Amino acid sequence: MFPKKQPNHPRSKKRNTNKSSTRVQSNRPRVAPADVKIVLFNKPFDVLCQFTDDQNRKTLADFIDIKEVYAAGRLDRDSEGLLLLTNCGVLQNKLTAPGKKTEKTYWVQVEGVPNDEDINPLRAGVQLNDGKTLPAKVRVMDEPHVWPRVPPIRERKNIPTTWLEIKITEGRNRQVRRMTAHIGFPTLRLIRAQIGEYKLGDLTSGQYQILSLS
Repeated sequence: MFPKKQPNHPRSKKRNTNKSSTRVQSNRPRVAPADVKIVLFNKPFDVLCQFTDDQNRKTLADFIDIKEVYAAGRLDRDSEGLLLLTNCGVLQNKLTAPGKKTEKTYWVQVEGVPNDEDINPLRAGVQLNDGKTLPAKVRVMDEPHVWPRVPPIRERKNIPTTWLEIKITEGRNRQVRRMTAHIGFPTLRLIRAQIGEYKLGDLTSGQYQILSLS
C-alpha cells in the first residue's frame, strides 16, 4: 500500500512565506532622502546610455563625473534629449515600471507632412510586431528651438519635414520610430523633452543638472 499522504500544515506554510518575504525586503538597500541623487542630462546624438563600452564609443562617462547614479530608462544611441539618472531605486521604478505608466514626451522630426488622418492611428494604438501600442497623444508642433544635431540629419531634396509632439506611457525598444514608420512617416530626428514631471528645460546638448530635493 502507498503511504498515506500527509496534509499540508497551513500555519507552517504561512510562516515559511513570511520568512522569504522578509529576506527579500532586507536585501534591498534604501537611500536616505538626504542622500538621493537626481541628475538631468541632455544626451547628445551617438552617445550610449551607459558608463562603459568595450568598443570605445561615447558613453555617459564622457560627460558625467557623478558616482553611483544609473539611468532610469533608456534612450537610443541615435536619439537625443532628456535622460534622468539617479541612485534611488524607488524613483527609478516609478519612472520605468510598465505598471506606473509614466508619460514621456518626444519631439519627433519626420519625413513628409502627416495630417490628422495620418496621425489618428497613433492616437488609437497601432499594431507593431511586438503587439498593439497604447493610445498616444500626438499633435503637429512648430519646429522647436533646439541645438543643431551633429552630424545633421539626412534630408531628401524636395521632401518637406514635420515636427510632431508624441506622448506615450510605454517604453518598448525604438517604439516611437516604429510608430511613425508604421504610418508611413520615417523619423529623422528624435528628442525626448520630458519624463513624468521632469523636463529638459534649457539644458544644452551634453550638459547636465543636479536637482536639489529641498
